[in-house]
Amino acid sequence: MGFEYLGLSEGLLSVVEKSGYTEPTPIQKQAIPGILQGLDILGIAQTGTGKTASFTLPMIDILSEGRARARMPRSLILEPTRELATQVSESFEKYGANSKLTMALLIGGVAFADQEKKLDRGVDVLIATPGRLMDHMERGKVMLNGVEILVVDEADRMLDMGFIPDVEKICKAMPQKIQSLFFSATMPKEIKQLTDQFLKNPREIQVSAPASTAKTISQFLCIIKGGEKEKRIALRHLLDTQDIKNAIIFCNRKSVVKVVSKSLSVHGYSVGELHGDMQQSIRTETLAKFKNDEIQFLVASDVAARGLDIPDVSHVFNFEIPNNPEDYVHRIGRTGRAGREGKSFTLSSPAEKKYLNFLTKFLGKDIPLYEIPSLGAKAKDIVAEKLPSPAAKEPRKKKAVAKAIEPQKTEPQKTEEKEKNDKPTTQRQGNTAVIGMGDHVPAFLLRDDTVKSKE
Repeated sequence: MGFEYLGLSEGLLSVVEKSGYTEPTPIQKQAIPGILQGLDILGIAQTGTGKTASFTLPMIDILSEGRARARMPRSLILEPTRELATQVSESFEKYGANSKLTMALLIGGVAFADQEKKLDRGVDVLIATPGRLMDHMERGKVMLNGVEILVVDEADRMLDMGFIPDVEKICKAMPQKIQSLFFSATMPKEIKQLTDQFLKNPREIQVSAPASTAKTISQFLCIIKGGEKEKRIALRHLLDTQDIKNAIIFCNRKSVVKVVSKSLSVHGYSVGELHGDMQQSIRTETLAKFKNDEIQFLVASDVAARGLDIPDVSHVFNFEIPNNPEDYVHRIGRTGRAGREGKSFTLSSPAEKKYLNFLTKFLGKDIPLYEIPSLGAKAKDIVAEKLPSPAAKEPRKKKAVAKAIEPQKTEPQKTEEKEKNDKPTTQRQGNTAVIGMGDHVPAFLLRDDTVKSKE
């Protein structure tokens, strides 16, 4: 069944066809007709299933009639991160090319004044992160009493990031008679309570089990006997031996992102980094370079685990096992998208045994092991050989210097020298003993201070 059977307008179908899509995904098949009928939707779908198009396409048709008023958007889409919000805005620009719909993007890192100008002119579609939207609401720059359609995307991620109280306040600021669409990869009890409160007889759509991963992704687990140094060597081995077009390397902490990115850069890899502390302009620029193949490897925190619409990522590497096993599903979901095949490699050290157990229990199966021949039991030896520490080199330098200044000794002197080494060596300057100087005392210590004082 193609898109032409879902009830979309002819103009929108032509845009979809030009975009290269001919067959809708399972969630698109189920969600689009229901949204066009005005039903509330509760969609449970993992990342990479075409969820964004499942609500942007019907919204474009629904909003094509009507006119926006100043500071009163006709629809609202809430996203947990700037990257997700930006992706949705790009989707509207792409599919809404033939429409006259206006749009505003409210995210952090962008000047308030520029956003307020768009709001003052009136927008049909408002895409926002909860924090920035609350800021504008408190300033009186946006009112939600004209909203007809509400979309809460990645609801479980909203929960993880602590946005649920803000989402509740935003939902209560809107009219009661609106169409609400909630999408989430998983359904924790807190999200269930939220949907029970704001959705009216929703059509529930579940295209796959919450803990499942796409069948197009080949998953591998690499057990590393060591710490982060050994992991970095193992990672470079994988980058050198796998047939990689491009890859995202996930770390749990921004400090580790920086270390891994710098390490790869030092070793000559084309790499960029992405984490929450970066300025929005730099994050956008880095993502653009990765999408345009100017950067082959992107080292990222979980800010990139969801919503990055980069359709042809060949590999994902988990440098660290995520603390939340659900994040594993979203991380590796950056590859194997839109029916393409992808590979994921997870590096696990002895210190992460607890998190590995949590992950396998969550998945309900073991991840196939992938042995790295160059490491194995000799990981520490390889580290010492490839990355000699300054401390390891220092003794060799000191020994060489000591040998250079050591006075030549004849054979008969060896016994006498051994006896001297068994006790502190002293030299005398008048009645004063000079300790630790061996057989040679510098001339300045033998100088007569009485003569200096007279001068």
